[in-house]
Amino acid sequence: MNEYKHADTSESESTLFQRVFSLVQYLLPHHLLSLVMYWITRSEWKPLKNLIIRNIIKIYKVDMGIAADPVPSNYRSFNDFFTRALKPEARPLADGKDSLVSPVDGTVSQAGQIIDGRIFQAKGHDYSLNELLGGDPKWTEKFVDGSFATIYLSPRDYHRIHMPITGTLKKMCHVPGRLFSVSPATTRNIPRLFSRNERVVNLFDTEAGPMALIMVGAIFVSSMDTVWAGTVTPKSRRVTDWSYGKKSTAAIKLQRGAEMGRFNMGSTVILLFGKDAVELSAVLEPEAKLQMGQEIGAITSEQTV
Repeated sequence: MNEYKHADTSESESTLFQRVFSLVQYLLPHHLLSLVMYWITRSEWKPLKNLIIRNIIKIYKVDMGIAADPVPSNYRSFNDFFTRALKPEARPLADGKDSLVSPVDGTVSQAGQIIDGRIFQAKGHDYSLNELLGGDPKWTEKFVDGSFATIYLSPRDYHRIHMPITGTLKKMCHVPGRLFSVSPATTRNIPRLFSRNERVVNLFDTEAGPMALIMVGAIFVSSMDTVWAGTVTPKSRRVTDWSYGKKSTAAIKLQRGAEMGRFNMGSTVILLFGKDAVELSAVLEPEAKLQMGQEIGAITSEQTV
């Protein structure tokens, strides 16, 4: 009996700490902290950047054996290290032309069906599909009754983002917002977290129809890159979008497994697919670990936007 009571008390204390931690974040100057972190992580002063890199490797047990450059001191800055490339053989792609692959190394937060225009965040919390997509009704309609997968990247993870399926870019949208932590504890305690945080929404036409790959910012993370646009951080605090494949812009087509962007510090990726377009794999259970290139589903029918 005492053992059970002790366990209950510990869980209660842990939950209380998580709630306090989440509430404190409402008071933090998110973008100021992100700006400070931006300059620290890009410092090329060797004593500072080498100290940070060594400590991160030690604390998070980062496997440098799979890095394209395994020598920590060779990286120009901490951000250069954080967004490091891996050896080509480190992340092989799953076989099968119809298979969807994980776009990142990370941990599954949630995955499943989009119901009544809402996406499940955590027990007691969901958020609006339309709000997540920056209020674009045309694209929102494409994902109604579709499916989603939310994947969290911790500091130890590989932070480049790859294509889960071959796609042609149609639109990129920067949605300004807060920069709450996206840790599991915060996800359980802050309502509408992913539709409140700053994010870059990338919309593609694929064999499976429309696909959204959404890069969600987080505390210390308001700097996100795409391979076609570089760092996406507009000064405007309003929604900013860019269309691609029109007469004035060249089509951007990325193959399955190709790099499409990266996080400058850890965060979350959300994938969206249309109704009956894909069948998500049973591996997408909450807290399951994923590696980029691992199969996470399959195309069930070929469609066009």
